Amino acid sequence: MKRIIEDVLEAEERVGAIIKEARDEAVEIKRAIENESSQKINDAKQKAREMTQTAVEEAKREAERLSKEKLEQVDRQKDALVKDRTDAIDDLVEKICEMILTTEKGGKSSF
Repeated sequence: MKRIIEDVLEAEERVGAIIKEARDEAVEIKRAIENESSQKINDAKQKAREMTQTAVEEAKREAERLSKEKLEQVDRQKDALVKDRTDAIDDLVEKICEMILTTEKGGKSSF
């Protein structure tokens, strides 16, 4: 009977050691999983930052391109408007000069 009790106690000790070892391994596995998860989360955050930065840079380049394009369009419109006005002013000056010359030749002044 004493031998049976000793065998049971030894078995309990072995089981206790096995359980402790299993718990220690579980803690290590959990720690490794947490570290891996943390690293993957950090990697994902970094990737998101890079993607956001790239999108911001692309949007900025596009805005600058559109701004430049609009400024060029406004400059073209301004130049066309000035040219039209210059031509009209030149025509008006020419007509006034003709009227003055015609009036001086005829000896009359309509002013």
